[in-house]
Amino acid sequence: TILIEGESGTGKELIAQAVHQSSPRSRGPFVAVHCAALSENLLESELFGHVKGAFTGAQNNKKGLVELAHGGTLFLDELGDIPLGMQVKLLRLLETGTFRPVGSGEVKTSNFRLICATHKNLLAMVNEGGFRNDLFYRINVFPIAIPSLADRLDDLPALSKAILSRFAGGDKYHLTSSAIRTLAAYRFRGNIRELRNLLYRAIVL
Repeated sequence: TILIEGESGTGKELIAQAVHQSSPRSRGPFVAVHCAALSENLLESELFGHVKGAFTGAQNNKKGLVELAHGGTLFLDELGDIPLGMQVKLLRLLETGTFRPVGSGEVKTSNFRLICATHKNLLAMVNEGGFRNDLFYRINVFPIAIPSLADRLDDLPALSKAILSRFAGGDKYHLTSSAIRTLAAYRFRGNIRELRNLLYRAIVL
């Protein structure tokens, strides 16, 4: 497992995708989950799937993202926002490689690489009782600390090129050396997310 730590908007998912693409698992799926956007019950259903009738609105069986990530990479963004109850189930998944869809008694298995990301200080949360100690040391196998964009301005040319390539028609544009110098003088409170916003606005205008 890999734990990516950095401020919001520092491009943690881009790094996770790069790790996936440069690994033997690149032929498998890359499945991303934004944990902060889901309630505990919905997160459990999204991760592990559910069977028909498991809860109101469950009209069909649904595979979970853990099962869909088999052979590839599961990326859990904003791991620090996962409730304690769900942390127990995630730890069980990592320890045994098994899970049960919501409402089912069937035990399933999945083989995947786990990459987690957070903008929170998980060790401080452990000390305060907001994050499980055993889960922290289970996921903190290979930590990667991502500095803010303002602290790695040498990456601006490569990051800008990569961001432009993701926009429709972005391959028609490039940044001059003077534009790079102008960007390098900016502090980017919003990190890579703000850089993306500026580049998109430049294309629109």
